[in-house]
Amino acid sequence: MAHILPSGGGKALMNVDDSLLLLLDHQSGLFQTVKDITVAELRANVSALARIATLLKIPVVTTASVPDGPNGPLMPEIAKLAPHAVYTLRQGEVNAWDNDLFVKAVRETGKKTLIMAGVWTSVCVMFPALDAKASGFNVYAVIDASGDPSEMASRTTLARFVQSGVVPTSTNAVICELHRTWRRPEAAEIADIYTMATPNYRAVMESFEKAKDVGSAMK
Repeated sequence: MAHILPSGGGKALMNVDDSLLLLLDHQSGLFQTVKDITVAELRANVSALARIATLLKIPVVTTASVPDGPNGPLMPEIAKLAPHAVYTLRQGEVNAWDNDLFVKAVRETGKKTLIMAGVWTSVCVMFPALDAKASGFNVYAVIDASGDPSEMASRTTLARFVQSGVVPTSTNAVICELHRTWRRPEAAEIADIYTMATPNYRAVMESFEKAKDVGSAMK
């Protein structure tokens, strides 16, 4: 059944029913090289994406670059928060799109909107993002759920994304774009997911609840 969506605008936004989340090479070894975002923020944003995908029944495909080598295993939060995720084993390919099983897993979902995040942004995200875009997919790169060894690498990658038609975005924007309306039955849980990507939103929720309690007590 299609998700509840408001009528009117939104045609330029992600369609939750046509979206696929790709989490690429979020590995313990590679995390140690990330310098353009704190690893704590990066992991929290990836966790938020995994959780919103599970809640809204968005398929997830994951992969890792030589996980038995120095790049290390995938962060465990992904499997915990997105147990439906499909893991694709690569045979040493740096670019996940060079792996037939990965591309097959993507195509089998039937989704045309790809939401990508990974480590490194300039390699693990950019290479398959460019190839997917060239193959006719709508591609979004979630910059703050990805990480690079330097700010320079991030800036040059962002420029190449824009030049190629890959849309740069943020974790909070992805959640909002998929959310679209507070009329969803999952609205309360979505509000909690916002606090993972935007921790200060927790204070907004707490102050609102307290104001309601005070108002009720004064009646």
